[in-house]
Order: sequence, then C-alpha cells, then structure tokens
Amino acid sequence: MTALPIFQVDAFADRPFTGNPAAVMPLDAWLPDVTLQAIAAENNLSETAFVVRADGDADYDLRWFTPTNEVVMCGHATLASGHVLLTPGQAALRFRTRKAGILEVARDGAGYRLSLPAWVPEPRPLPEVLAALGIDPDAVVETLWHPRHYAVVVVKDEAAVRACTPDLTALARLGGWLTIVTARGQTADIVSRAFAPSEGIDEDPVTGSAHAVVGPYWAGVLGKTAFTAYQASARGGHLDCRIEGDRVVLRGRCVTVIEGWFRLGEQV
Repeated sequence: MTALPIFQVDAFADRPFTGNPAAVMPLDAWLPDVTLQAIAAENNLSETAFVVRADGDADYDLRWFTPTNEVVMCGHATLASGHVLLTPGQAALRFRTRKAGILEVARDGAGYRLSLPAWVPEPRPLPEVLAALGIDPDAVVETLWHPRHYAVVVVKDEAAVRACTPDLTALARLGGWLTIVTARGQTADIVSRAFAPSEGIDEDPVTGSAHAVVGPYWAGVLGKTAFTAYQASARGGHLDCRIEGDRVVLRGRCVTVIEGWFRLGEQV
C-alpha cells in the first residue's frame, strides 16, 4: 500500500468554506498520467495540483488535473501549492509548468502574491456562447476570446452577472472552454463568474486563470493597473489584481482545511 500526502486548501479565502478548494499532493516522482487523473477524479475538486521537486530555474514542477482532464493553467491551486510548500522564512517559490511557463507564489503580509502570464483576449463574436448562457442580448457589452480557450462575455452590470443561468449541457458541447461572464462591480471594481462544464466543473468558485484573461481587459477599461475583483459564485472569493508588464499579479489568502494521506492500492 502506497500512501501519498494530501492537503486540501481553500484558496482566495480567509476562512474555511469560502474561496476555491484545491488538493495539493507533493510527490517524490511523477506517477503515470492515468493514476494522476484517477486521483483527481477521486478528489472531485475543481483542481488537484501535483508537485515534484525541480532544479534549475524552478523549485517545483507543477501540473493540475480537474476530475476529467489536465489543464493548461490553474491559479487557485498554484496559490494553494505555495501555501502548503513555503517553509518558514522562505519568501517565494517558483513553479515550472508545461504550458504556462514559470509561475511564482510569494509571501505578502498574511497572504500571498501569485504571478501569472497576462493572456490578453481579443474581440470576437461568440453567438454559441451567448445562446448557451441565455443572457439578454441587450445586457451584452462585448465578447472576447483567447486562443487558450477562454471565452469572455462582458455584460452591463453586476446584476446581469449574478442572474446568469447557463445551459451547462450546451456549454459543455462547445468543448474545453472556460466561459467567463464579467462586469463592473458594486462592492469590488469588477465581478465575474466562470463555467467549465466540459472540464467537470459546472461553475468554478474562484478562478485565478480567469483573471489572467479579464485582468488585462479591465485594466484598459478602468484606466488603472490595480483593482479589486470578486467572483460571485456560491462560495465567493475576493482577489486583488495588478498588471505588471506582461504579468497579472493576484493577491489572496489561503486556509488549510484537511491534511492526510491518499492511499493507493498495490495494483496502481
């Protein structure tokens, strides 16, 4: 019987039961992909982060899996990984990823700073997305797209974001897209929701990677490089966003809610 350490962390949260839960599993070496995917399906969280010690330009190699597949980038599980792995007195950690480059988590007061690439979306008609979201066309300000499969629908106000009731089956048929609905906020500068039913995530509670896409857009619209964000899921989560050159830096806190062992059978 093999036992692997596992931590469950609420990311972008200052107390349990808020933010976005992620599993973090430090490994001595990579397991077969089929095993990593089976573990993530068993955990049944938005993402499970797997990390292995690295050398060279990074402290760890990092991969993320949803219950159904591996993803290109995940912000909240990277933040959670930094929370778990930073040792006392250590200021920052660098994570090497397969498709998102080097990501860094650094201490920032009682929380952390997460540096992600700025993936700037471009205007594009998205009629199939609007149909699946069921949003009143009069509420739509703009639709945008990033080739990493991020669809962005900007609507006129926070009420339209909160009122969105998508047809998740129709969204799933579009393929591996993260669909983001966003607007100017009332209690934060911007507000958003994010849906990825084809990835096994009907609605993601708080999505770091979504803000790597909407962050550059809103910086231009708001005319400022630093602003607050709120993801209006059932759990909800607050983020501070800053554009620093070609990076989006997100600030947030984390809470560890579970520590234990994941036991693999002999046959795995």
